[in-house]
Amino acid sequence: VQLQAYGGGLVQAGGSLRLSCAASGCTFSSYGMGWFRQAPGKEREFVAAISWRGITTYYADSVKGRFTISRDNAKNTGYLQMTSLKPEDTAVYYCAASEATLPTVASRYTYWGQGTQVTVSS
Repeated sequence: VQLQAYGGGLVQAGGSLRLSCAASGCTFSSYGMGWFRQAPGKEREFVAAISWRGITTYYADSVKGRFTISRDNAKNTGYLQMTSLKPEDTAVYYCAASEATLPTVASRYTYWGQGTQVTVSS
């Protein structure tokens, strides 16, 4: 299983970005998918997760109401739509895949993408 995250960039506070996570080498619909982020000097933290079929989602409190996780299994791609971005959202964002349904901890994820940088300026 290979995951490739892309779509990061530099955006002003209050702006929006959409991250994508392209999966290959697997039946994408068999995996729960999540997004994590890691800011400099901080531990990797959970952002959002979505179940195999995309029916169930879960968000960290810090992004609830601003970020939306989704997936298109026909395209083997997952997404993270980020709106109302804040400087504290600045981090490297990682997508990950898990055999579990809706995991919120990094240890439950088996496959990881390489990360994409999101920088929010004030």
